[in-house]
Amino acid sequence: MKKGIHPENYRLVVFKDMSNGHSFLTRSTASSKETIKWEDGNEYPLIKLEISNTSHPFFTGKKVLVDTTGRIDKFRKKYTKKSQKPAEEKES
Repeated sequence: MKKGIHPENYRLVVFKDMSNGHSFLTRSTASSKETIKWEDGNEYPLIKLEISNTSHPFFTGKKVLVDTTGRIDKFRKKYTKKSQKPAEEKES
């Protein structure tokens, strides 16, 4: 590694996949305000992930649509045509 271009503040951090609950402990410089108690009894910073290798269709081999934030529903709601009012209401 070249000197002076890599961060010095690596620490142990828990990453948690929120779609399936899988967690893993690794070193990172990512910051977090949340902590979690790990299997060894120590508390570590927690980074929440929407998707990881345990839930991504490429790695699992399953062709499943992952929509954790409701983006598809928002899109459909925004771009579907508004239903027209019934004829009785139009005449009034």
